[in-house]
Amino acid sequence: MARHTRPTAAKREREKNLNERRQQKAARRQDVKQQKATADPRPDGIDPDIADIKLGPQPLADWQLEE
Repeated sequence: MARHTRPTAAKREREKNLNERRQQKAARRQDVKQQKATADPRPDGIDPDIADIKLGPQPLADWQLEE
């Protein structure tokens, strides 16, 4: 006959870590939601990722410069 054993300490620890991670993720999501709500609205038609890029050759990055 099979014996029904109690959950091991490792399983309890794993479940505890999972619950902590879930709580941390929920807190991060709440922070991001708050930041988005309080952030200034973006101007229409402007992508902030490419707003400062100019046509033509771009200047070299710091790591590309030779000393």
